[in-house]
Amino acid sequence: MIYSMTGYGRASAVCGGREITVEMRSVNARYFEYSSRIPRNCAFLDSRLKALLNSRIARGKVELTLTVQNTEASDMAVAVDMELARSYQQALRDMSESLGVKNDITAGLLARFPDVLVARQAPVDEEQLWSDVSDVAALALQRFVEMRGVEGAKMLADIAARLDTVEACVDRVESLSAGRVEKYTQRLYERLKVILEDRSIDDARVLTEAAIFGDKTAVDEETVRLRSHIAQYREILGSDQPVGRKLDFLTQELNREANTIGSKCQDLDITRVVVDMKAEIEKIREQIQNLE
Repeated sequence: MIYSMTGYGRASAVCGGREITVEMRSVNARYFEYSSRIPRNCAFLDSRLKALLNSRIARGKVELTLTVQNTEASDMAVAVDMELARSYQQALRDMSESLGVKNDITAGLLARFPDVLVARQAPVDEEQLWSDVSDVAALALQRFVEMRGVEGAKMLADIAARLDTVEACVDRVESLSAGRVEKYTQRLYERLKVILEDRSIDDARVLTEAAIFGDKTAVDEETVRLRSHIAQYREILGSDQPVGRKLDFLTQELNREANTIGSKCQDLDITRVVVDMKAEIEKIREQIQNLE
């Protein structure tokens, strides 16, 4: 199956008292590129999430967003720095005795001093959290891949149709090329008749010139290679492996052969066919830039 490099997937679920949401999107890239936005307390999940995505995605710049919200209890715990509180308490007693003022220390007063009360992250069962997050991420990834597959199928249909057009152009080039030597020979005879008037024409020289012309303008090798590349193209499109890089190379080869035919031919009709062929190859090239 052919996949596009652009896609989007999202999944959300409540697991273990947490609402977990995973969202991923991708755009074109030469290789697999990963970036993420993850809560600080879930940073340990980043490498696992990257590996999960890379198991299904070969190319593309992928951005993953993870949010985790507690639905049953806060994941923050408040702790008291007792040593610091005692130090504040003793300092206030000393100040009271030294100044001869009332010592009205209360817990509420001590709690106002810096760092006496500290909010800390509650302990997290990392394996359980990964189990919950990975389930949601796998669902988001499946939706993401399905969307890529739908886009890829549309591109596959378009590329296949354009390959048929390129192949038809090759047929046309071969058909037009078949009579090029005879046409050239006939034109050469007619020109020589005008130039030489009543003088005799050297048939051997004409045939030699025609043979040289035929050798210089022969495109048989190019059309054979074009057909071979088209066959390889179709074979790769039927593969279940990432195909983007291979098709990028083959597209360059298709364009190279078309350019060679264009530079060799001296026939206006063939030139027009080559222009049409190159236009289709360029449209194919634009499409495969989006394939994984």
